[in-house]
Formats: sequence, structure tokens, C-alpha cells
Amino acid sequence: MIQKSFASDNYAGIHPLILKAIGDANCGHAKAYGADNYTAEAIERFKQHFGNDIAVYFVTTGTAANVLSLSALLKPYEGVICAETAHINVDECGAPERYTGCKLLTIPTNDGKLTVDAIKAQLINLGDQHKVQPKVISISQTTECGTLYTQAELLEITKYAHANNMYVHMDGARLSNAAASLNLGLAALTRDVGIDVLCFGGTKDGMMLGEAVVFLNLELAQGFKYIRKQGMQLVSKMRFISAQFSALLTDDLWLKNANHANAMAQLLAREIAQISEIKLNRSVQANAVFAILNPNLIKILQDKYYFYVWNEDLNEVRWMTSWDTTPADIAEFVAFIKTSLRKNQV
Repeated sequence: MIQKSFASDNYAGIHPLILKAIGDANCGHAKAYGADNYTAEAIERFKQHFGNDIAVYFVTTGTAANVLSLSALLKPYEGVICAETAHINVDECGAPERYTGCKLLTIPTNDGKLTVDAIKAQLINLGDQHKVQPKVISISQTTECGTLYTQAELLEITKYAHANNMYVHMDGARLSNAAASLNLGLAALTRDVGIDVLCFGGTKDGMMLGEAVVFLNLELAQGFKYIRKQGMQLVSKMRFISAQFSALLTDDLWLKNANHANAMAQLLAREIAQISEIKLNRSVQANAVFAILNPNLIKILQDKYYFYVWNEDLNEVRWMTSWDTTPADIAEFVAFIKTSLRKNQV
């Protein structure tokens, strides 16, 4: 039997209801390039959650969603303010800078979250023709450090951005986990607090593949269909992405999956807290658990379970739970940790 991974929630398989939706869509012929009924239905599902005056475009990956949405907001001399840990800065191989031609203006943080005070320092050269001009603030919800922005924190950032003629982009690869943790709807953390463009993640919440670029500020969507095409993300058989989103956004499947993943992270954290040789390094706010381990123990555990070392200097690891993580998976993992500690005296 293949061991469950704690590396990332995108290691998990496809939720059965979403897999069924793909199968159901695999019936006969349908118009290509999003002109099909499945895509129309999926867009209607998004409108039920985010409001009618939005524009929704489906793409295959989170990197594509982030890069293309940022492309719609920027001129070549403008920049994107983001946390130093942001996915667009660390894990997208320079794609945002290459394809937008714009500079990322990074801010060091302890918890992955931007603040207005930190953002202000990036605006001191506004109007200086020698300097990159900040135009977009990009935030991740949840952050790469597993932390959450509250409604109040988001509203403070968007108000400051709009007052200074900037837009706010949200990398919502794990927005579902954030909404579940905060017990809020999807619109409450996006549209209602002034987010301009959202990249809504499906892959990490039970889908096979697919992300959605959601323009909550409709004016910014002008021309995006051409940007998507030039960006090689106009999928011909789009119905197979759309059908997944319809399933995910029906009967709160997105919420059920996220709640379960979050609950499994809390369970894992409680079990790990009882092991004196391991230190939990960050509060568990969604479905990520960060811990500091003996480096020899890390090697032993990674021989059986795959997960990422988050900070090599601290020997900090990240364990992610997903929609299909079970209490039995966690019990087995924790038992293996205890056995390894006992046998190897690390």
C-alpha cells in the first residue's frame, strides 16, 4: 500500500464526486474553448458565491492563474508588492517576472503576512522615473507560512491600495481552507473586503487540475480572453475543468473538503505536541503544521513519508493535510515517529 504523503495537499487524489463529474462530462461532443454548457454552469456557480458582476476564466495551473491575472493589471514599468515567502516569488521559477516584464517588490515577514506599515516603505519613490512603480499588492490566503488574513486585515490593505491607485491580487490556492477556518463565506474574504482579482484554487481542494481567475473588479477583465489565449491557457476541452468546479462549488463540497483537511492538521498538531523531542514552530491556522526536528529524524522519516524541509537552518519541516487524510493516516505517522525516536535515540 502506498503511504499517504504529508508534503502537500496537491499530492492527494481526486475527490470521488469530482471524478464522477469528469466522467459525466465525458459524454458525446461539446463545444470547445469554453463555449459549452458545463462552463456556463460552472461560471454560474461562481456567481452564486461571489456575485453576478464578476468575470471568470479557467486555466490549468496556479502559476498560470497568477501570472496571467497579474499581466492584466500591470504595465512593464510597474511592480508587484508581495511577501518574500510568496509563491509568486519563491515557487514559480521567475514566471511572473518573465511573462509580465515587471519586478516583484518583496517584503520580509515573520509569518508570511503583509501589513500596511510594511507596504508603505515600498511607496516612497512614487513618481520617480528612475524607479519601478508599485501597482499591485499580491497576498496569499492562506499564506505560505500557514497563516490567515482576517477580514479586518484584508480591508485595511485594500483600502490603502485603492487610496494609492493600486490593485490587490489574491493568490487563493488555499482560500477554501482559510474560509473554513475563519467560518466565513468565499465572498466575505474577497469581494466584500475589496480584492480586485482572485486566483481561486481547485487542485489543492480535491480537483484533478484547474484554477480560476476571478475578476471581482470587472473593469480589469477587459481583454483578458486575449491574454489567456496568448498565455497558452485557453483549454479546448474546457468542460473537463469546468465540470470539476461545478462539483466543487455544489452542496459546499469545497467547504467540506477544507474543513476536513483543517481538522486533520489540528489532530496532527495535538499528537505532535505530546512528543517532547519535536517542537511545533507555528500556530496551526488551516491545514499546515510546521515543526522543528532533529535533522537525523528528518532523514529517517523521509525514507518512508515525503514532506518538505521548510527552513534548513532551523531544521523546520512542513506537514500538509488534505481532503483525503484520515485519522488512521495520522496515527500511523505519529506511531512511526515515536518508534523512530525510540529505536534511533535521536
